[in-house]
Amino acid sequence: MKAIVISGYGGPEVLTVTELPDPVPAAGEVLIRVKAFGLNHAEAYMRAGAWGEVAAVTGIECAGVVESDPAGALPPGTTVVAILGGMGRTRNGSYAELVTVPATNVVPVRSSLGWAELAAVPEVYATAWSGLFGNLDLRTGETVLVRGATSALGQAAVSLAADHGARVLATTRTPAHAPLLKELGADDVLVDDGLLAPQVRARDITVDAVLDIVGNSVLRDSLATVRPRGRVCQIGFLGGFDPVPDFDPLADLPTGVQLSFFASAFVLGSPAFPLTGIPLDQIYAKVEAGTLRSGPVRVFRFDEIVEAHRVMESGQALGKMTVTVD
Repeated sequence: MKAIVISGYGGPEVLTVTELPDPVPAAGEVLIRVKAFGLNHAEAYMRAGAWGEVAAVTGIECAGVVESDPAGALPPGTTVVAILGGMGRTRNGSYAELVTVPATNVVPVRSSLGWAELAAVPEVYATAWSGLFGNLDLRTGETVLVRGATSALGQAAVSLAADHGARVLATTRTPAHAPLLKELGADDVLVDDGLLAPQVRARDITVDAVLDIVGNSVLRDSLATVRPRGRVCQIGFLGGFDPVPDFDPLADLPTGVQLSFFASAFVLGSPAFPLTGIPLDQIYAKVEAGTLRSGPVRVFRFDEIVEAHRVMESGQALGKMTVTVD
C-alpha cells in the first residue's frame, strides 16, 4: 500500500510517500481502506517530534470502507469513520491507503456526503461534543464562551453550542474573522488579547461555561471569566505546551469554579468514553442538512501532503482541511 511516513522528525518536508506492506487486522481490530482523512494539529506535533517517539505513519482519523473485520460485525464495504485508538501515536495511522484500527474506535455512518466531507467531521465534532456536553454539561439557554473559536475545533464547538440553544460568545485574535464566527451561530465575538475577563465584566456578561482551546497560556484568565460556580474545560493547546507558571489552586482557582480537561487522543473509544456515547449519526445528518457546518475549507491530494501541512501550520486555513486518498 501507499503510505505517508515521517522520515525524520522535523518540518512538513519530512513527510514522504512510500510503499509499505498491507496491514493485517488482529482480533478486535478493523481493516479500513482509507478514502480521505482530516488534517489535525496533533499530526504536526507528532511529525515535529514534540510528543516524543511516535508511529512512522501519522494520522488520527479517516473515512473509508471496511476491508476486513475479523469479528464479522462490520461487513466489507461498510462506510465507516475511525478516530484515534492510538492511530499515529502508538500504531500506524490514517495517512495511508489501508489502516487497522481498534473496533471500539470505528463507527459506521449513513450519509450521502462525499469522502472529503465525511473526513472533516469525526475528530473535531467528537471532541467538541465531549467537551461541551460531557465535561461542561452545557444546557439550553446558558452562555458559553468558546476560546480559540476560529480553529476547526472551535468552529465545531460554536456550531454545536448554537444548535443546542446556548448563547455563544466566540473569540478570535483577528477582528476580521468575526463575520465567520457569527455565520456559525455566535451571538457575539470578543477579540482575544489574552485578557477576556475584563471584557466580560465591562459588558456585564455572565458566562456559565468556557471551552478553552487556547490552553495553558490563558488558563488563569479563563478561570476568571466564568461566574461563581461556573465551569471551565480545557480542550486544546493552541497557545503552546508550556505549563502554567507557579499555578496555585488556592490563589488561581476561584472558589466554586469547576476546572476539567478533555484529552481526546488518550480516551475516546475507551470504556469510560465510548464513541457510542457521541451522536455521530445525528451530527452527520445535521451537517448534511446544513444545520451544522464542517467544511472542508480546502481539500488536498495524497501527494500534496507537504503543502497541506505547511498551510495547516500557517494558521490561515480558517477551518477543517482534508486529504483524499483516491
